[in-house]
Formats: sequence, C-alpha cells, structure tokens
Amino acid sequence: MLFPTDLTSFLDLIRQHGDAAYSFMFAYAASHSLLLALFAGYAAHSGALALGTLIVICWFGSFAGDIIRFWIGRRYGARLLLRFPRFERPVNTVVRLTDRYYVWMILFHRFPHGIRGLAGFAYGISRLPWSTFLALNFAAAGLWSGVVVSAGYAFGQFSETSINNASSGLGIVMLVAFLGLSWLLSRKLEQIVERY
Repeated sequence: MLFPTDLTSFLDLIRQHGDAAYSFMFAYAASHSLLLALFAGYAAHSGALALGTLIVICWFGSFAGDIIRFWIGRRYGARLLLRFPRFERPVNTVVRLTDRYYVWMILFHRFPHGIRGLAGFAYGISRLPWSTFLALNFAAAGLWSGVVVSAGYAFGQFSETSINNASSGLGIVMLVAFLGLSWLLSRKLEQIVERY
C-alpha cells in the first residue's frame, strides 16, 4: 500500500514509521502551528505516537523555530524588510504589539493562523532582549505544545467514546470538522491582531 485510503490505515502507517513521524513533527512545529499538531494528538490517542514524546518533540521544535526566526530578525531584519516591502506593515504591527505587550504576544502568537511565521522575525527587530525572549519563548512553546497536542488527544478520546469505529465515515467527518473549527478560531484571532 503506497498511500492509506482510510484513517485506520493512515494511523497504522504512522505507527510503523514512528521515528520519521516524530522528525516530521519537529520540523512542522518549528515552522507551523495548530492543525497537524492537533492531528498528531489524535494519533497519540490511537496509540500511533506516544503522547509525552510528542509533546516534547513539538515543544522543542516550536522553540527552535522561533529562535531561528528571532536571530534572522535581529541580524537581517531591516535589510529583509527593504527587500520584501509587502511584509513591512504586518511585521511593524507585531513589533508595536511586542514593544507594548511582549509577554502576551510571545505566549499566544502560536495560536492565530498566519502570525506565527512573522512573529519570531518581528521579535528580533523589536527591542526585546535575547534573554527575555528565550525564557518566554521556552515557556510559550511548552504551553502551545501541551495545549494543542492535548486537545487533539482529547478529541480522540471523545470520538472513541461517541463513535465505536474511528475509521467510519462519521469519525473522519468529525475529525475534519474539529480541525476546520480550530482553523477558523485561529483565523479569528489573527483578524483581532490585525485590527490593532
């Protein structure tokens, strides 16, 4: 089987290639947030991945990704904004928010869709000291990882108790609806930040 055709087969594929799945989740957490981490939590509930290991992998992936973006912003930020002027307005918005509410921004920037990629870069451009960023980023990455992976795990538990066969069409529809609702919520948070 080259590509699984149902949820059970897909979870079996993840189970068979656990090390590759963890490596992929580290890279994903370093660059993105939310949807795949939610699904990974669901996969952990099914036994395809270990919950504790997954939380730690996502934690350190998320932490590392933002450190790299912070470093790029600190070192090359002004030059990159001159080269890519379309990012100037959103980056400057995040910089203004960071200068005013840096604790809240760092704690919650991973949740709104679209903010994550620019936030670490904008933190590097801001006046935020490295030491403050590292401490808050470490705590925030752990918070994000624990909340998102656990939410996916809890959804798996809910769907298992409400639907006996997780590979049924209804189980897949519920999973897609859960991921879609999570995406919509993150978009709403992004719109709130953009209005600032």
